[in-house]
Amino acid sequence: MAGCSSHPRGIPGGGVEQHTQHTRGSSGIMTSAGTARPRPVVDDSDALMRTIAWIKAHRQLSLVAVAILVVVGGLVWWNSLSTRQSEQNAGRDLVSARLAVESRNFPVASSELSRIIANRSGTHAAQEANLLLAQVRLAQGQNQTAIELLRRFAPGASRDFRAQAYGLLGAAYENVAHPREAADAYQQGAAAAQMPFLRAQFLSDAGRAWTAAGDTAKAVAAYQEIVTTLDSTNTVVEAKVRLGELTRGAIPK
Repeated sequence: MAGCSSHPRGIPGGGVEQHTQHTRGSSGIMTSAGTARPRPVVDDSDALMRTIAWIKAHRQLSLVAVAILVVVGGLVWWNSLSTRQSEQNAGRDLVSARLAVESRNFPVASSELSRIIANRSGTHAAQEANLLLAQVRLAQGQNQTAIELLRRFAPGASRDFRAQAYGLLGAAYENVAHPREAADAYQQGAAAAQMPFLRAQFLSDAGRAWTAAGDTAKAVAAYQEIVTTLDSTNTVVEAKVRLGELTRGAIPK
């Protein structure tokens, strides 16, 4: 008579036969018991319904938020439109003023440019008007007036106009025999210049002004910078000549 065993029949050695049960997920894919269940699918319609419910529960707050968005959007649009129109109007005014400058009608040019600067502040045309007005002052021999204008304008000028503003300031200082101030202005113009040829020209101007101010070391440094870093520009020939004069022929390599 066979003895009863406390172990179920299965694999010899007393191993228990594990029966894997399969269940069918909501997606229709069979998954094994004991394995990670698939993440529940988020129903977009549920999220939408929750959002609608929140809006209904907070109707006043929602209306305030929408009103703020409308107002902000309107202000941005209006500011963009206003800026564009202001630039266009200032550009038209500048064309007229530029014609007066080119015809050397300086009184009219001065009046129109001053009006653009005062009434079109912040526009591209107003920045160019500052440079043109400084040129008019220099052409009229009003160097001190040009210096005062450029000292106000140059530090805050945009990238497109800053180098030229400092270059004109240097010229104005040279006209009133202030070579050290002129050299410093030319150096700032060189630092702000975006084009190699313009940078080289301002460094050459700075070298000339430093020489007039009796600062040979700074003059040599300005010319040397042209020779070593801007040797592809036309200014390099003059820079080498000036270096030779300042160093008695011993041009630094």
